[in-house]
Amino acid sequence: MSQYLIRRLLIAVPSLLGISLVIFTVLALAPGDPFGELAQNPAVPPEVAASLREKFGMDDPIWERYVKWLTQMLQGNWGFSFVSRVDVDVLILQRLPTTLIVIGSSQILALLVALPVGVYAAIRPYSLFDQIATTLAFVGFSLPTFFTGLLLILVFSITLDWLPFVYQSNVEATGMMFIWEHIKQSIMPVFVLGLFQAGIYTRFVRSAVLDVVRLDYVTTARSKGLNESVVVVKHIVRNALIPVVTLVALQLPGVFSGAVVTEQIFRVPGIGSLLIAAILANDTPVIMAVTFVFACLVILFNLIADLLYGWLDPRISYR
Repeated sequence: MSQYLIRRLLIAVPSLLGISLVIFTVLALAPGDPFGELAQNPAVPPEVAASLREKFGMDDPIWERYVKWLTQMLQGNWGFSFVSRVDVDVLILQRLPTTLIVIGSSQILALLVALPVGVYAAIRPYSLFDQIATTLAFVGFSLPTFFTGLLLILVFSITLDWLPFVYQSNVEATGMMFIWEHIKQSIMPVFVLGLFQAGIYTRFVRSAVLDVVRLDYVTTARSKGLNESVVVVKHIVRNALIPVVTLVALQLPGVFSGAVVTEQIFRVPGIGSLLIAAILANDTPVIMAVTFVFACLVILFNLIADLLYGWLDPRISYR
């Protein structure tokens, strides 16, 4: 496995370089730049705007700017935000814990719902439980997150006044009240993302288990007189989880970018809202860093999924 891991890491290096080159080129060729407003501001002398552009190399060739950016990235310098006036890595690290809490909690909620519901629906196909679970799963992933988010705000924040609909990062409380306030304002965004992901996972888990439950080795395990729970957990679920792991690995990076909508609705100060603000302000260093982080997450989660395959199915060898 160590040799396989080294090979995958070596393959990841040119992949990340190619992705970074494409992202940087697209952003460089896009209309507008962070200093575009300075040229239109009569209070800013033209020589000051020209000096800033020269300082940050905005007029240099694209390949030269990319080499400078890549060299600085390898040295741990992610650039400087033209809007926030702070280093990009500091800005991302300020937002990352909130995003991880919301995203992580929503994924845990989705898996806790989807795994037992999907497995039981597949073990009892076309039963009343299966029909209800299938209907709710379709509703879950058919409703867009902005609709369910606004619906929850209307019910639990405006009508019932139970939960705050604006996420406050600076909670003026201590001890258990501090934790409780963060939990209260995280309930709705976590539930919105978790409901959407649970619908997708439930359908996929059900389909994967149905494919496995008909195989001969499952019939053989039951004919041996094994307990039904042992057959389901050891022989059915473990083998059915392989395609599910692939789906989760591909969905997680997308959830980070997909959380942009949810973060905007609930004003969650996370990576998604940071990306939207950077795009609106043409803050290219922040856009470049965030999109590059998303690319790294795609490669990372795919590598984790490949490593989990061997644990789920010992027949898989890393060669």
